[in-house]
Amino acid sequence: MIPVTSFAGKTVAVFGLGGSGLASCHALKAGGAEVVAADDNAENVAKAAQAGFVTADLRNVSWANVASLVLAPGVPLTHPVPHWSVLKAREAGVEVIGDIELFCRERRRHAPEAPFIAITGTNGKSTTTALIAHLTKVAGYDTQMGGNIGTAILSLEPPRMGRVHVIEMSSYQIDLTPSLDPSIGILLNVSEDHIDRHGNIEHYAAVKERLVAGVQGGGTSIVGVDDGFCRDVADRLDRAGKTVVRISVKNPLATGIYFEHGNIVRASGGARSEVAVLGGIGSLRGLHNAQNAACAAAAALAMGISLDVLQNGLRSFPGLAHRMEQVGRRGNVLFVNDSKGTNADATAHALSSFADIFWIAGGKPKAGGITSLTGFFPRIRKAYLIGEAAQEFSGTLGEEVAHEISQTLDVAVEHAARDAEASGLTDAVVLLSPACASFDQYRNFEIRGTKFRELVQALPGVKPVV
Repeated sequence: MIPVTSFAGKTVAVFGLGGSGLASCHALKAGGAEVVAADDNAENVAKAAQAGFVTADLRNVSWANVASLVLAPGVPLTHPVPHWSVLKAREAGVEVIGDIELFCRERRRHAPEAPFIAITGTNGKSTTTALIAHLTKVAGYDTQMGGNIGTAILSLEPPRMGRVHVIEMSSYQIDLTPSLDPSIGILLNVSEDHIDRHGNIEHYAAVKERLVAGVQGGGTSIVGVDDGFCRDVADRLDRAGKTVVRISVKNPLATGIYFEHGNIVRASGGARSEVAVLGGIGSLRGLHNAQNAACAAAAALAMGISLDVLQNGLRSFPGLAHRMEQVGRRGNVLFVNDSKGTNADATAHALSSFADIFWIAGGKPKAGGITSLTGFFPRIRKAYLIGEAAQEFSGTLGEEVAHEISQTLDVAVEHAARDAEASGLTDAVVLLSPACASFDQYRNFEIRGTKFRELVQALPGVKPVV
């Protein structure tokens, strides 16, 4: 835990008592603050009370003595309308911040030079966060990983020299961190997402930009420049005098780091040199993972990690569970769990990574279905459709792609494994990448992916991928 000493002797209201909210309560109390805990969910309030915290309806408290409102990132700050607790705080002139802001204040007070790497982007931030954490561990750092990737930041160990915090940040978390100042900031990409919480893509992009714009003096801003929003961000950072490393997987760069013919390449002053080889690393297949790896490599180089250690770290990266996870092989058939592919855009990355695919798709459908994936249909040898989306997806695939309605994951895995093996293809892939939410048959994508892994590993002759 990171005790929050900057509010010692003061009263802090905490609204939203899920994982990060309760962690904030404990960290504030450990640092000497008086905590008033609140939530719209009565069960969460009861849990906080059982943990020994004062709970209250913030509509009925005196805000005169409240120093800050610590808001959970899932609670609307601006759009579609500010949550009522935000309005109460603003009426009283009380700042509204999040748990990562508390971390930033503690780091500045106690270890301002401790390495702090913050990562954001519309796509790829979890993989990039996990990869950077893996690289820093391989390099011998005491590595603390958290934020949006799962572990509340205040549940980690406190900042100190020799210890690096690798933190994934959503736009919601950035919005609640006004003094965000990582030593290395990474903005992977920006595309339309979470517009319901930001009003328009311009505001969403501006929030993302704050992560790299706030990098502390002497630090490094790493920006993927394969979309227009991020190219503009990199140019603005340059004009502001920041140290900017541009990243591209689409075009060579005169200065920056780019991906070419399976290699990560660094260019500067007309000279180019190979940084690392990605070819043959199964956990980093696909152009999207090339971007993740190039950004992670840039962070490692900014940390002073050697090229040998970087290459070894890339090769030993196991990948994220449920994201292009290689869960088994039987003969020439590879089984890949991409359960986290819960929409067509995410599934496009998976489909682009293989040539001979026996595709398991379906679940609770999202707007647009799989119509955007038609360009990948030639890669699909057969599709196995499950859940509520099965009939809709069948209609989209039509006669262009051989398919069956398997209904359940159990049947889909059995039939896909059988057909892939019978195909005689040298690189057949059974791919679970549903392009759907899991909620029709599974509580979340983790449970769905775990079920797939168990079904595959129960097949006769399946061996782990090494």
